[in-house]
Amino acid sequence: MLITISEDTLTLSPGNAVIFPAQTWEDYQRLLNLRQEASIPKLSFNLNSQEIRLMSPLPSHGNRIDTLRDLVKIILSKKGLDWHCFDPITLKIPPYAGVEPDTCFYINNIQAILGKDKIDLTLSPPPDLAIEVDFTSITDIGAYEITKVPELWIYRQGVLNIYVLEEDSYKDSLKSRLFPDFDVKNVLPQYIELGWNQGSSIALRQFSNL
Repeated sequence: MLITISEDTLTLSPGNAVIFPAQTWEDYQRLLNLRQEASIPKLSFNLNSQEIRLMSPLPSHGNRIDTLRDLVKIILSKKGLDWHCFDPITLKIPPYAGVEPDTCFYINNIQAILGKDKIDLTLSPPPDLAIEVDFTSITDIGAYEITKVPELWIYRQGVLNIYVLEEDSYKDSLKSRLFPDFDVKNVLPQYIELGWNQGSSIALRQFSNL
């Protein structure tokens, strides 16, 4: 693993993840500032665990999130729903948590964030759906609970885990609240892996014809 932290640099070699224990919000902000305008490595912070997590993805990670993002867009289009998608984005609840989903969607709350350059969760609602692909790291679900994202998908080793927020904690669910009439948990992984093995365009074309 190759990580570099200096006065003006923060880098992490692809395919690696690191967890820093006993960290503060100020430590998290310092690393965000070091990263400047870059989106890699991804950073998350959880005050409850006092952990900062860094992750630098591999191409296999990026390909699968791209396919999954496009699959969600196809479902939304078929349903005639409007959406606004963000990637990359940093979602923060100072001084408690910060997360950077691989992608996220505003659907029900789309009108609240249209035209905004930055999303401030102290003023605007969180995304309706956040999506993470875990290959080189494990998503900190606790940090997401603090941000109050209503629905979180985590794709890991061919399995799509769906978490829905009930009060202040996530519950593992077999169905998506956003798409209750579509079996996203069992259907989408087939096309994510088809996209990786045979090409994204083939997977998306076949899924569009369902």
